[in-house]
Amino acid sequence: MKRDGACISLWQQAMPEFTPREYQSEKKSFDVIIVGGGITGITTGLLLQKAGKSCLVAEAHNLCFGTTGGTTAHLNTLMDTPYNTVEKDFGLSGSRLLAVAVREALDLVKQQVADYQIDCGYEEKDGYLYSQNAQQTGELEAILEATRRAGVDAEFTGSIPVPLPFEKAIVIRNQAQFHPSRYVYALARQFEESGGVLLQHCPVINLEEGEELTVHTGRGAFTARQLIYATHIPPGINLLHFRCAPYRSYALAATLKEGAYPDGLAYDMYDPYHYYRTQDIDGKKYLVAGGDDHKTGHEENTEAPFTSLEAHVRHYFPVEEIVSKWSSQYFEPTDGLPYIGHLPGHSENVYVATGYGGNGITYSHVAALLLTGLLTTGDSPYKELFAPGRVKPVAGFSSFIKEAADVVKEFFGKRLSQEELHAFADLAPGEGRVVKYDGESIALYKEENGRLHAVNPVCTHAKCLVDWNRAEKSWDCPCHGSRFSPDGEVLTGPARQGLEKIDLGGASE
Repeated sequence: MKRDGACISLWQQAMPEFTPREYQSEKKSFDVIIVGGGITGITTGLLLQKAGKSCLVAEAHNLCFGTTGGTTAHLNTLMDTPYNTVEKDFGLSGSRLLAVAVREALDLVKQQVADYQIDCGYEEKDGYLYSQNAQQTGELEAILEATRRAGVDAEFTGSIPVPLPFEKAIVIRNQAQFHPSRYVYALARQFEESGGVLLQHCPVINLEEGEELTVHTGRGAFTARQLIYATHIPPGINLLHFRCAPYRSYALAATLKEGAYPDGLAYDMYDPYHYYRTQDIDGKKYLVAGGDDHKTGHEENTEAPFTSLEAHVRHYFPVEEIVSKWSSQYFEPTDGLPYIGHLPGHSENVYVATGYGGNGITYSHVAALLLTGLLTTGDSPYKELFAPGRVKPVAGFSSFIKEAADVVKEFFGKRLSQEELHAFADLAPGEGRVVKYDGESIALYKEENGRLHAVNPVCTHAKCLVDWNRAEKSWDCPCHGSRFSPDGEVLTGPARQGLEKIDLGGASE
């Protein structure tokens, strides 16, 4: 199973790429086309298919290629944006509605695991949030009071499941965990058995909007009455790109000595915070830990967060072996809640689910429930709380969209000769860097075998300059989170087009 980075996640190990049923039908028209084969797209597709809608899921790469394959798979009702903050910004009714929505989402996961007998290591666990200084303790007390007012089962506890010092802690009942790739693969099979069509390696290139939508993909054109962008962040230029900040989060999986695995989900209160849990895979246990987040493209040495996280884990846990380390991307919404519903600036039949923050696995199922309601009955109890239209364009935004959409600055018409490549000889194997040559910026990467890749470093989304991600071997945009392979292919939107390739004349040394 491939992911959008060079590091191998725990959920990729022993997981082949999903093989969908061969699509031989002449059917080119659907009720709903869902763009994206992560947990949001597959879950939503299954619910809609079961509700009587004919659905096509179009995935640009393979299932779980994006953040679903790089999550740490915590299923929470205690969210990254605490209930006291939600209550302050959205009122007590808003915090209570959020609690109902995320509880329904977790219940849906549990129900589907049981209904479809999914072997994904699903377990219900308690969650623990703990303070480590006086300031955090005051915050924790406020969080507990608001969490209870929202209707979530939480209380103070005298112990936590991880061997870290703490002042106070609260426990939240009926949280959960699972193996995300196995879960998504099982739902995808159910989606196909229900009559849904799943196409991998099927990027959506363009959308013609109207009462009937025409969707141009890498595997031909399809029509639909409705479309959902379940791509983590919608492609193109949209208002939501300026209301969602891209972040990288780091994770590792380790085996421990002495059977010292935590029995529960645990979170500290620093920013960025650390989080821990245990996953049993085929009878073998792993500690899964994460943290050391930073804005995408804003960390020069992307190997340093891995080092920091590993040192932290080794300090507190009897580590036997670090099995895998990986990073993943999420988008933090400006007001703390995701944007799920009609995509602003588009036809009424175009929808989106984005801005999940660090709670993507839970919000994926909130989105599936909400969107299924909107597309089948036209309503959902959660539509106003999560409505993307709650953010309004600022003056000049429409002009910006027109100016920035589908930008490709084509100033590299010439080939660079063998001699010219000597200017870049100081690149080490496996190193990437944006360099200046002849007055122009060039993004250059050298493979371990010495082969060079050169691309235009101007992101095709909104003209920002990309930066090299040393750990994941990708070009990352610090503005809106687009990510590209060493030779410029799109790994993560919102960019639709790859970075412009520069002809190096076939040189490899």
